[in-house]
Amino acid sequence: MFKKILIANRGEIACRVIKTAKKMGIKTVAIYSDADKQALHVQMADEAVHIGPPPANQSYIVIENVMRAIKETGAEAVHPGYGFLSENSKFAEALEAAGVAFIGPPVGAIEKMGDKITSKKIAQEAKVSTVPGHMGLIADAEEAVKISNEIGYPVMIKASAGGGGKGMRIAWDDAGAREGFQSSKNEAANSFGDDRIFIEKFVTQPRHIEIQVLCDSHGNGIYLGERECSIQRRQQKVVEEAPSPFLDEATRKAMGEQAVALAKAVDYASAGTVEFIVDGDKNFYFLEMNTRLQVEHPVTELITGVDLVEQMIRVAYGEKLAMAQDDVKLTGWAIENRLYAEDPYRGFLPSIGRLTRYRPPEETAAGPLLINGKWQGDAPEGDFAVRNDTGVYEGGEISMYYDPMIAKLCTWAPTREAAIAHMRDALDGFELEGIGHNLPFLSAVMDHDIFIKGEMTTAFIEEQYPDGFEGVALDEAALRKIAASAAAMHRVAEIRRTRVSGRMDNHERRVGAEWVVSLQGQDYPVTIAADREGSDVHFEDGTVLRVASKWTPGDQLARLDVNGEGLVLKVGKISGGFRIRSRGAEVKVHVRTPRQAELAKLMPEKVAPDTSKMLLCPMPGLIVKINVEEGEEVQEGQALCTVEAMKMENILRAERKGTVSKINAAPGDSLAVDEVIMEFE
Repeated sequence: MFKKILIANRGEIACRVIKTAKKMGIKTVAIYSDADKQALHVQMADEAVHIGPPPANQSYIVIENVMRAIKETGAEAVHPGYGFLSENSKFAEALEAAGVAFIGPPVGAIEKMGDKITSKKIAQEAKVSTVPGHMGLIADAEEAVKISNEIGYPVMIKASAGGGGKGMRIAWDDAGAREGFQSSKNEAANSFGDDRIFIEKFVTQPRHIEIQVLCDSHGNGIYLGERECSIQRRQQKVVEEAPSPFLDEATRKAMGEQAVALAKAVDYASAGTVEFIVDGDKNFYFLEMNTRLQVEHPVTELITGVDLVEQMIRVAYGEKLAMAQDDVKLTGWAIENRLYAEDPYRGFLPSIGRLTRYRPPEETAAGPLLINGKWQGDAPEGDFAVRNDTGVYEGGEISMYYDPMIAKLCTWAPTREAAIAHMRDALDGFELEGIGHNLPFLSAVMDHDIFIKGEMTTAFIEEQYPDGFEGVALDEAALRKIAASAAAMHRVAEIRRTRVSGRMDNHERRVGAEWVVSLQGQDYPVTIAADREGSDVHFEDGTVLRVASKWTPGDQLARLDVNGEGLVLKVGKISGGFRIRSRGAEVKVHVRTPRQAELAKLMPEKVAPDTSKMLLCPMPGLIVKINVEEGEEVQEGQALCTVEAMKMENILRAERKGTVSKINAAPGDSLAVDEVIMEFE
């Protein structure tokens, strides 16, 4: 077996590979840019080599820099992770020339299947059903428009060498095709160093389902079930699960066998993923093959018991697969939520900064042991597992130079219903502060009726949140639970304040029993009767909620028992109350005496400043292009400028007709969130 491998990547996937390598007794080498000097993967590896400045195109995807690190450390093999150089045939060729093993497929397979245009042709030759599209390269935007009209709108404009949602746009008309072509080319060039673009028909109401394949260099190949990846935003997956709630066994078998046949057609040897688009009648069409480890591989590992990274290393070393297709058993259900540094309340725009608090839920393993998909012992109902793949830590920073993923939170349970329930609890218990993040949105999805029924398509987010995510409006029962909990917590905090030493004489502070709890526009007068075990919170209509908790002032996570049911709240202190986060909702809760509540109603509301005549930078980012000039009249929907952040280009458009009075930024400027880009008359 290899004695030392280099991981040509960063973040959570680098950490993930290091964990398996250590389990196998293999030493690891990390590479890092200036921005990642203190990164978690650098701390976890046995050695680390600096490879350049923060931008990926000056560090992580510079083949010469990575090869230098390999030579310096004497690494025998390289695991590329996903993204960066993972599907770059030139990198695989450089490794082969240097006598270093590539922990991935052969160069020929990468060239044939890694390039999406070539892979489509091979799939057609192998009689795999494919989506209609243009297989050839496209010279310019006008040719893109012509081809789009021939295929018929809507169309998908995609980077040939891309992945992970980068370099992808949906165009519904000629204008969208022109803009999408140029943005896709730019993103592809910046992210992959390859700006080739192709176009295919965009199938409406589709489900995105992919098959995990595993092949060795001895002609053996198997599939390890499927993953449902339909919940996406801008073609970037957000929630994945395995197996799919949509497929039946016959369709699963047909897709799996087709995926393996396609892999064998190119002498594939490693872990790989064949992606399909599936319609409502379970007709499936080949989209592409990712010749690498997928981001969402943990859910497959959780239902099969197969460590895919370990298998990739063993295959690269020349070993035969230790299992056949009949040995693969899908057991239970696994769900993965991708935690991103994106602010859902600001249109999911990227957020950067320091993680002032990062406390993921405790990772747990299911009781029985899974070995090669077979249970060693019983799998009793109620067992579950929590897994959190991450590349960050409390006090670390989220950089503007790389993608915004913070962690991949996974749960496994014997049934889908149980896996969802445990995911809800895990999300509620995930403490994260300092940056904008999508935890509230993920919680909302887990409670959404369409997701619970398993009826989602790739249009789920677009259809269910057409105006963006504005939080969750809690129902009356949930509001009362939070009101009772806040009242009980406030009473505990008040008691502590009465015990502060050094008080003035004759100024004793008394804790009353009557309070008014205000949240989400409603007031709840309550009376508290407390004992050593908890508090009985009485509402005016006679309802009584029993609240028990070991919460103490200052704790940012409150685990409570309300009338015998568990409740987890994220708690932040505000003047006169708390900021509470629960199940996708964020509410300010004020707890006042009856007299304070009476006076609070007389206080004027603070009016936000008028920014309606300004274009504000919606995220920290770099101005790529200014499309207008001072004095120019703009129309509703017109492109005003382009801002790049975390490898994605964002076109900012005019919300209404107006005239540009002042431009405060220029291409190349780095702006903070809410900085004024331009003003209007």
